[in-house]
Amino acid sequence: MTAEHDSSFAAMGSHLRLLIGEPRPRMAAASAAAADVKALVAEFEATLSRFKPDSELCRLNEDLRERVPASALLRAAVRAGLAAAERSDGLVDPTLVDEIEAAGYRASRAGMPSGPLAAALAAAPPRHPARPRRSSRWREFEVDDAAATVTRPPGLRFDTGGSGKGLAADLISARLSGYSRSLVDCGGDIRVGSGALAHPYEVFVEHPLTGEMAYSLRLGSGGVATSGLGVRVWRRPGGGYAHHLLDPSTGAPAWTGLIAATALGDSAVEAETIAKTALLSGAEAGRAVLLERGGLLVHDGGEIEVVGPISARPLRASAKRRAGAPRAGARRRHG
Repeated sequence: MTAEHDSSFAAMGSHLRLLIGEPRPRMAAASAAAADVKALVAEFEATLSRFKPDSELCRLNEDLRERVPASALLRAAVRAGLAAAERSDGLVDPTLVDEIEAAGYRASRAGMPSGPLAAALAAAPPRHPARPRRSSRWREFEVDDAAATVTRPPGLRFDTGGSGKGLAADLISARLSGYSRSLVDCGGDIRVGSGALAHPYEVFVEHPLTGEMAYSLRLGSGGVATSGLGVRVWRRPGGGYAHHLLDPSTGAPAWTGLIAATALGDSAVEAETIAKTALLSGAEAGRAVLLERGGLLVHDGGEIEVVGPISARPLRASAKRRAGAPRAGARRRHG
């Protein structure tokens, strides 16, 4: 098999990696496609960042009108967030902007080290599954593609972060559909497209506290994503720890007995939604969430549980006993 173009760069508070195969006749070389993707990601960030006051998302959130003109990209992002809320019965709630800021996540944490997960777990309150917010205010958002608008009560803000990396991976994958094969890794939200079924990629699930690869998955199509506490944990000024995955019913960080969940899906957005739903649901309900497509659960004690019909190969037995949130990386696997 011809070697793929391999490109990586910092993006969306993380790193983005592209593996791009051979172009069809009269298509741009893979290296040119990678440069085009980099421009697409810059537009994605400029449009949807919660941390850039001049982004279209921030302008939407500050607009005093009920109905606001919105670009195709912003409409797609809002629609993806609403679909995630619908699928998760409100556990993945894109309207918790006030709550996430109150928890201490007002500015980008790109380049900032995560707090010690073990210490955060030791100091965390009693575990319980997260629950949806009774008001379900995300239902008050409407997207109208014909009118190119987003409608919601003024003052009700939206956060595209819950599905943003998955959406970016899916959009990039669609852009690369003409190439012989491709893989897009947006900070661990991975989308495989274009011909990988015959030669699947090997995706690694990692314990970030040790840097050890714990499991290997084979992915020939669709998406895989991990949702976990370990990447964004911080110490609060008044003591204690917080993270970015909130319990909608309380608006506080969710401590469910799970550190992370990895899920498969037809798309990266679907995989991301399933993974977040599983983690927020806690171990018992999380198993049911993952059962159809398969996935991994990492418990507070560090053990990794394989759930459902997933082809997961353990790499080191010792990794099963260590706490940590898995993060995905990928390489091509022949055969």
